[in-house]
Amino acid sequence: MPTNQSPSSESTSSSTNEDPLLNDTAPPDPATPDTPSDPETASQGEASSDAERIAELEAQVEALEAERDAINDQFLRKAAELENTRKRLSQQIERQFEAGKVEAISAVLGTIDDLERSMDAASQFEENDNPKAAYESLRDGLNLVYENFHAALNEIDVERIDAEGKPFDENKHEAMMQQPAEDAESGTVLNEIRAGYQMGDRVVRHAQVVVAK
Repeated sequence: MPTNQSPSSESTSSSTNEDPLLNDTAPPDPATPDTPSDPETASQGEASSDAERIAELEAQVEALEAERDAINDQFLRKAAELENTRKRLSQQIERQFEAGKVEAISAVLGTIDDLERSMDAASQFEENDNPKAAYESLRDGLNLVYENFHAALNEIDVERIDAEGKPFDENKHEAMMQQPAEDAESGTVLNEIRAGYQMGDRVVRHAQVVVAK
């Protein structure tokens, strides 16, 4: 015998089925559509990203190569400037050296002229009727040569080293021998064997001397 259900029972059952909180099945999320991923689309995205990275690296390489070329060009320019400066300095030193030689030679040319005149006077010594006068003329000529030669040395700042009677100085004097001396202290230069010369503070030739014991 069928059982009669009241309308209120059906209404309650219907409202229970329609309430989503009482339903075990959650509604789909519209933000995350349930669609399967496409492998071909993912592969294309990765390829595009790699291409962009490669292009970026190539741009960096080109920039570094340009910077390298600029630095290399600058280095070559500096090297060329340095070489030109070295050549100019070398030429200046050579010109100064040549000028110094010319100055030194010019200073002694007058002395050579005086020596030639003295030699001519000596060759006529025997033919002169007055030997004494010829001797005195030759002596005066030689003294003039000596004085002119030292004047020429002074023009190029060369002077004779003062040695005799001075304390021995190894920077200027060369001791050839030692001998006792009653009237001189030990280490005093007694005699000069060969004159020494200096140019400013630079010794051209040491004076050879005899030193007191």
